[in-house]
Amino acid sequence: IGYKSEGEISKQELTDFEGNLQANVGDVLNAVVVRLVNDNGLVTLSKDKADAMLAWDEIAQACESAQIIEGRVLKPVKGGLQVDIGVKAFLPASLIDTRPIQDLEQFVGQTLQIKVIKFNQRKGNIVVSRKAVVEDEQSKLREITLDQLKVGAIVRGKVKNITEYGAFVDLGGIDGLLHITDMSWGRVKNPKDVIDVNDELNVRVLNFDKEKQRVSLGLKQTQEDPWKFVLEKYPVGSRISGKIVNMTEYGAFIEIEAGVEGLIHVSEMSWTQKVRHPKDLFSKDDSVEAVILDIDMRARRISLGLKQIQPNPWDNLADKFPVGSTVEGPIKKITDFGLFVGLEDGIDGLIHISELSWDNKLPDLNETFKEGEPIKARVISIDKVNERFSLSIKSLSDDPWMLAAQNYTMGQTVEVTVSRLTNFGAFVEIEKGLEGMIHVSELSEERIPHPEAVVKVEDKLQAEIIKLDLNEKRISLSVIAMKKREENANIESYKAQQGDSSSSLADSLNPELAEKLRLLKEKSES
Repeated sequence: IGYKSEGEISKQELTDFEGNLQANVGDVLNAVVVRLVNDNGLVTLSKDKADAMLAWDEIAQACESAQIIEGRVLKPVKGGLQVDIGVKAFLPASLIDTRPIQDLEQFVGQTLQIKVIKFNQRKGNIVVSRKAVVEDEQSKLREITLDQLKVGAIVRGKVKNITEYGAFVDLGGIDGLLHITDMSWGRVKNPKDVIDVNDELNVRVLNFDKEKQRVSLGLKQTQEDPWKFVLEKYPVGSRISGKIVNMTEYGAFIEIEAGVEGLIHVSEMSWTQKVRHPKDLFSKDDSVEAVILDIDMRARRISLGLKQIQPNPWDNLADKFPVGSTVEGPIKKITDFGLFVGLEDGIDGLIHISELSWDNKLPDLNETFKEGEPIKARVISIDKVNERFSLSIKSLSDDPWMLAAQNYTMGQTVEVTVSRLTNFGAFVEIEKGLEGMIHVSELSEERIPHPEAVVKVEDKLQAEIIKLDLNEKRISLSVIAMKKREENANIESYKAQQGDSSSSLADSLNPELAEKLRLLKEKSES
């Protein structure tokens, strides 16, 4: 160095990041004198300090003019990276790129284009930004891209980021959103099942707002729509195989092919079983076979049927169980309105509560019948369209009303049993299955507030039939009419025997009737 002693520079200052010596004998270097005489009797020199002194002017100029310079990444430090630009500078993590960077180690050893955004020579602090350079480049590229974009165009881009609802694709200075619903014609649960970060894709521009710089992209729109050939490939009535991709309360969705799904409604799953939820029969991802029932191209809906794979047991039900035949089966279910009886092929017949007995009495079904016990009934109707199979217990015996016309006539006196009382009268059993009614006004000649004033349930009465309507299945009876008929008969007998002594006739009658006859005689004589 032109001094009486040679100068000494630390080897560390003369090696690169990888440890290679960057100096040879004879090289001329700039250095700063740090110490005139060190422990070795040499002058201590620093190349780094000399480089820094020379670099500060360039740094100041680069900062003022926003000039792009190069810097080599030395190592990660707290909050960012240490970069060599002739002196050590700090590159904050937030200024490395336009998007957050998680892995800082990937930049170690790389030479980056950066800008000096802040420096303090006295404190030796320099802050640089790579983000500013990236934003400048993207801005220029964005202008070019915006001029070229148009709706319907197919462009190439790179997947920049993936979210749960889609992916952002870098088209060159501007990002477009590829929504999850536009990734595939098929069902997509997770965007990562279709694409990955850094994938390069050809996408179609679906919508473009140049002013707001918003671009909507479609990946599936670059492929042929599978619905275009649905009618040709899957005619109504044909069978298909597919996988269950989703289940709801009303049915199961079957993927016939990517982008083409059909729905098996719960009503189309079984001929005989009432399916409350598809999960009662299937699990997700099960493979099933079904029949195409209907195709709505406008709504892009396909209706499928599972039960149509099997023969319909209702088709030949009338042959197995003709109307009028007697069947027997276990009681499957007891409801408020009747009994369901299990028959073969999984078909249940209904015995409505009105078909239990001719007398129309409504018993407590849960007390009278038990689930599982066998029961006989007669087939009374089969409705194939509405899938209703009606049975009857009372039809096993003759309708007592059909015999009533032969056994009973107007004016006939019958013995009846009081079965139930109402405010307006008493219902009486004439014979098993045949019921009549005695109105409250026909129970007594005196005015009574309620039938209970003169009769009670299980009482046996003599009454006269005063009305017989077989069409309406109504028989009206009267206690008063029966008594009047008896009185009139006795009076007629009295008139026929006027030659006899009234005392002897009176003796043969009860006192009350004798008194009535005496008054009647006096009236006729007067």
